[in-house]
Amino acid sequence: MSKGQATIKDIAKALRISVSTVSRALHDHPDISEKTKKAVREEARRLDYQPNLIAQGLRQQKSHLIGLIVPEIVHHFFSTTLSGVEDFANSQGYHVMVCQSNESYEREKTNVKALLSSRVDGIIVSVSKETTDFSHFKHIQKRGIPLVFMDRICNEVKAPSVVCQDYEGAYMAAEHFISHGRRRIAHLRGPKSLLISKQRLNGYLDVLSKHRIPKKDEYIVFASDFESGYRETLRLLDLHEKPDAIFAVNDITAAGSLRALQEKGFRVPEDISVIGFGDDPVITKLTVPKLSSIYQPGYEMGKMSAQMLLKNIGVQEPFPHEIRVLKTELKLRETTL
Repeated sequence: MSKGQATIKDIAKALRISVSTVSRALHDHPDISEKTKKAVREEARRLDYQPNLIAQGLRQQKSHLIGLIVPEIVHHFFSTTLSGVEDFANSQGYHVMVCQSNESYEREKTNVKALLSSRVDGIIVSVSKETTDFSHFKHIQKRGIPLVFMDRICNEVKAPSVVCQDYEGAYMAAEHFISHGRRRIAHLRGPKSLLISKQRLNGYLDVLSKHRIPKKDEYIVFASDFESGYRETLRLLDLHEKPDAIFAVNDITAAGSLRALQEKGFRVPEDISVIGFGDDPVITKLTVPKLSSIYQPGYEMGKMSAQMLLKNIGVQEPFPHEIRVLKTELKLRETTL
């Protein structure tokens, strides 16, 4: 037998039959006797034969592979979206190739090239923080490959998208603060390049406007991870008029903010209330006090993204620019009054 993975040639050689007979036996062809089919299946098991999906895809013009590009799987939200994508794709006979951009535009472009080279039938993408040029996504569509954006989308490429209520979630957070007497509300905002950051900022700003609370630029700072959440909160605490509430763009940033507040001796939520976004079960349960957050339905977003993608595979018409929006919910815990 040849080195490496077993092939149908190895099965044919072991049984002293033709390659075409082995192939037809594996595909349960009616012209092949049950005795031969049984011998082929037993030899395939003995050799641990696995079919070449790429070769099959070339013959069938369909690989039954889809690609998924996410910033980082280590984040709870993206790991749950992956579960949603995989569960639905697998139920429909598809496998998922997962790539991480690590928030890098260059890595994201490389991911796209790798997935196209693997002849995937479609691609789901959550855009990296660095991405401002979307030509690599347009290239996917020019190749006739279905594309779906998930969570982090871009308006420059017209493709089906699945998002959550980013604006509404931020609105709920700011409204809760104000209903409990907080009026000096700071926002740790995400990258300007991401539409979700803009939506969450707009929700926060519109609540301030509704209640005639003047916008203060010094209360709106960029922070989207633990370190920057910690650092920027320390700067907010140096202001003459310190905030009495902080709304963070995500939970890990809120956790960094909590660390800074605790180190400086502020009581949460008595002195300063905090709300995150994402409702990461690990972060929200391990912070002391437990973090209030906006629930984001990651699994459902992943499942719906896969549904939309598979619906477009093999369709000749232009891909519809359909946006599905899933609901968010304010989960109150110990960092809010």
